[in-house]
Amino acid sequence: MIKIYLENEEQTRDIGFKLGKLLTPRSVVCLIGDLGAGKTTMTQSLAQSLEVDDYITSPTFTIVNEYEGKMPLYHFDVYRIGSSDEMYDIGFDEYINGDGVCIIEWANLIEDILPDEYLYIEMNYKENGREMILTPKGEKYEEIVKELTK
Repeated sequence: MIKIYLENEEQTRDIGFKLGKLLTPRSVVCLIGDLGAGKTTMTQSLAQSLEVDDYITSPTFTIVNEYEGKMPLYHFDVYRIGSSDEMYDIGFDEYINGDGVCIIEWANLIEDILPDEYLYIEMNYKENGREMILTPKGEKYEEIVKELTK
């Protein structure tokens, strides 16, 4: 687990952009944290690094938004999910095992169906900025965190 203090939104955008450059097809990034702490901002900058031209919004009511860039981006917001079983109804397996990058906001609500390996990011308010806690699950994500924190 690595903690990073982000002083402002620009730093959140910078680290999101850098993270996006390190991701490959079938990457899974799980985001949790305080409301308004930067999860969607992180996703927007990550999408920019994947050359997604669309405006990224949180898919609170649709559960998943799909974007095309240099590789597909699947942006989930599972805040309103009643159970993990609902994820299978929208084809969660196909997204996770597809050729794109999956970003899952509120991933703690579906931990029982997450793949074995992923990057877990917690974002919370801290003093006048945000604290970002990176917890890699698996060797691929350990390498990503090392690169991200250089």
